[in-house]
Amino acid sequence: MEEAKWYVAHTFSGYENKVASNIQTVVENRNLHDLIYEVAIPTETVVEVKDDGTKKEYQRKLMPGYVFVKMVMTDDSWYVVRNTRGCTGFVGPESKPEPLTDEEVKKLGVEKISVEVAYETGDLVNVIDGPLEGFSGTVEEIDIENNSVQVTVSMFGRENTVEFELDQLEKVKDND
Repeated sequence: MEEAKWYVAHTFSGYENKVASNIQTVVENRNLHDLIYEVAIPTETVVEVKDDGTKKEYQRKLMPGYVFVKMVMTDDSWYVVRNTRGCTGFVGPESKPEPLTDEEVKKLGVEKISVEVAYETGDLVNVIDGPLEGFSGTVEEIDIENNSVQVTVSMFGRENTVEFELDQLEKVKDND
């Protein structure tokens, strides 16, 4: 059986949630779990500070007008998504569905990739990827949900707090 890949469906503006829930309902009703695995709408949390100082948190769509569907592309799965009310078609040349590459999936943040973290707050870590590769520092804060770590790094004789992704660091091994 073919592997499930992420595809992008174009929707009418403002219909993203409706299209996503309709696809999920059809999957449940027709028992198509083996064809359509997941439906996602990439969002980010935005904090708005009002004039009176109150904060309001809300979810903002990163790509309005699009719904991401992880599915095995068959005539049945194509038909279900394509004929969902509010969906105008798939993204791809001549409306032929083109799956996202693994790099695009990671960059768009469609799929949450779990990273095993072998370090904790206060640990000494080495930077193993990115422009500061080779530097080391102390972990100040870990935010697994947002894939980020705050690390105090000494550069040019000054302490600087730098944000890294979870997989850009490794714990310095003890010499026991």
